[in-house]
Amino acid sequence: MKTLSIDMRLAGPTDAAAIADVHRTAWQQAYSGIIPHRALTRMIERRGEAWWRKATRGPATILIVEVAGMVAGYASLGLNRARALPHEGEIYELYLRPEYQGIGLGHSLFHEARRLLKSLGCEGMVVWCLEDSEIAANFFRSNGGVDAVEGMEDFDDVQLKKLGFIWN
Repeated sequence: MKTLSIDMRLAGPTDAAAIADVHRTAWQQAYSGIIPHRALTRMIERRGEAWWRKATRGPATILIVEVAGMVAGYASLGLNRARALPHEGEIYELYLRPEYQGIGLGHSLFHEARRLLKSLGCEGMVVWCLEDSEIAANFFRSNGGVDAVEGMEDFDDVQLKKLGFIWN
């Protein structure tokens, strides 16, 4: 009988290529048909291995989830960037490779990111997602988030509404 290991840990510079690959595949799956193609392609290309190597040394914390030694997903988190909100923490991104979605890894990664924000002293948290990304919105609702705020994002002159989910 084989044992499958699932580990969560902080990302380091040596994880940059794997995170870039997760980012590319997850964003293509999540945003194709929502974000205009050219804008999406530019956003993905901008976040290659070098970008992620630098990000692992930056102010945000990056968690990764590994399945049998392969990076299956990541979450980036830190201080809330929306100064008008009283919530101190924010999960900036949470993505999984498409083949690892729907089996509970996202929930585990999300709860570990929340736990880490609390351990850093953050009271309350916010996560943003595009309104048209029903899978993401339903994921945050299923984890107790309340879509309490709205904003807009511009992608090649296309305005898309984003929802801010909060946890107190």
